[in-house]
Amino acid sequence: MRSLIDILDLSVRELDELTDRALDIIAHPEKYAHACEGKKLATLFFEPSTRTRLSFEAAMYELGGHVLGFSEAASSSAAKGESVADTAKIVSCYADIIAMRHPRDGAAYVAAHNAAVPVINAGDGGHCHPTQTLADLLTIWREMGRFDHLTIGLCGDLKYGRTVHSLVGAMSRYEGTRFVLISPEALRMPDYVLQSMDRQGIPYAETADLDGAIPGLDILYMTRIQRERFADPAQYERLKDSYVLTPEKMAAAKETMAVLHPLPRVNEISVTVDADPRAAYFRQALNGKYMRMALILKLLDEAKMPTASAEPELVLGRYRCRNRRCICQTEQELAQAFRLAENGVYRCLYCETAAE
Repeated sequence: MRSLIDILDLSVRELDELTDRALDIIAHPEKYAHACEGKKLATLFFEPSTRTRLSFEAAMYELGGHVLGFSEAASSSAAKGESVADTAKIVSCYADIIAMRHPRDGAAYVAAHNAAVPVINAGDGGHCHPTQTLADLLTIWREMGRFDHLTIGLCGDLKYGRTVHSLVGAMSRYEGTRFVLISPEALRMPDYVLQSMDRQGIPYAETADLDGAIPGLDILYMTRIQRERFADPAQYERLKDSYVLTPEKMAAAKETMAVLHPLPRVNEISVTVDADPRAAYFRQALNGKYMRMALILKLLDEAKMPTASAEPELVLGRYRCRNRRCICQTEQELAQAFRLAENGVYRCLYCETAAE
């Protein structure tokens, strides 16, 4: 069964096809108004969300389908101790496709391997957020007119920011992409993402200086310092105001630069920036609906086809995942499983943390 767990599950050709279909949905909404009649989307949101959950629901309704689900863990049997695997099996009895958000890294993988219907990862902890990346890609295309030869600045929480991890994976596959990674040392991009860029020969620079980076950027992707990802509240308080984008900072940017943000924002973008035509983040939220419509159609179409996917060879029992946020730390009877990744490194099957 085809699911979407990581943006790398989609080829460049598929990303381009989804973008084309989303553009067609924008141009001809009437063609798609009954495309999902009789189909049901289950939204399983184990942590709060506004844009992602409502955008999935709006997408399904605009395709003529129906929606069921819950918006917080307390409203589900997870509050009684039910595992993600069991929830996925149960919900598969009631829905044709599942969109799931969960605070644990790797939860979407577990759901997809237990569900009888396609599963869409709507964000798993600090790991991945592939449908936000689809929204980002459509926004980049509509703002810039291309995916190649762009310098992209990623600013803020690059350590726990699942949206930037997914965006790097997607944009690294387009020619001429360069990244500028702007963060405090404590929130720098994880090593496994940097190592992946090194292996692919993707140029990037790391800096803590937003002001110095802005003039060279085509895209500035701001992120929120996420209180919910910090085990130490004092560390959050020290870092929460690391970067604030203001009209004064925007004065140094290219006239064609686009500012993106996955939202919600706290104070990392001043509201006075909203009037700047380069501020694309609210357009980005709308673009997410169109790309989720395109993705739902794709996965429901492919659910009718037989698929044969090769499972990775796993090492069981030799290593233990050291990521305290990984789903394997809480899911009942879930095996500690590692797969052999690039350069001979074993990585957790669920959250990609390297074995030690």
